[in-house]
Amino acid sequence: MTDTPSQPIFVLVRPQMGENIGGAARAMWNFGLDRMRLVDPRDGWPNSRAVALASGAGRLLDEAGLYDDLPGAIADRTHVFATTARGRELSKPVLTPEAAMTEARRLTGEGAKVAFLFGPERAGLENADVSRASHIVTVPVNPEFFSLNLAQCVLLMAYEWRRQTGETPAVDTPERAEGADVERLGDHFEEKLDQAGFFFPPAKAPHMKMNLRNMLSRLALTKGDVQLFHGMLRQLARRRGIDEDGGAE
Repeated sequence: MTDTPSQPIFVLVRPQMGENIGGAARAMWNFGLDRMRLVDPRDGWPNSRAVALASGAGRLLDEAGLYDDLPGAIADRTHVFATTARGRELSKPVLTPEAAMTEARRLTGEGAKVAFLFGPERAGLENADVSRASHIVTVPVNPEFFSLNLAQCVLLMAYEWRRQTGETPAVDTPERAEGADVERLGDHFEEKLDQAGFFFPPAKAPHMKMNLRNMLSRLALTKGDVQLFHGMLRQLARRRGIDEDGGAE
């Protein structure tokens, strides 16, 4: 299957039940979406129960990408939307499914590579997952019963994609940084800030690092922006007398 930016990919993060993977595949195929990626499925892959529930969408499962972790699954994506029913402490644009798919159609019309994240059945996406997204998608459900089945959530998002059939003209925009670019920039920031003693006290370091990743994913960085940040970090390190390997010059 050729991976083109004409449609978003749906990424199931640590899905637990094969039946829900199959149901998600069926829902996607119902509405013309056929690009699925799986991150560390609990019961391994391939999964016979997923195939049984796919009911005609088996080709989609055959060609689904399998990844060990989320950064790998979104490394080639320029825009990532995280679906969640719960409020988050992370500051990001929050969209309804309708608004999210309107934005996704606009972005793919410009040649962007879009992904939608769906969390595991038991508790949904973790904050560390959401921190790597540029947008949050929240369904306006009953606040007293906000849990959606994984396949139901996939179906809802796929339906919104299909419903919005209008064509969006392509426009020239700066080349957006891919997930791998932003991940490497985050690593570079963490390395240099750690050398500078920024992550203090140690007990707060994990939360500070997660907030850093969240900020970088929210900035809509272009490839030029990423290169500029790398250059700034290298120059600051040189001024402090620290080489790129972390030792004193």
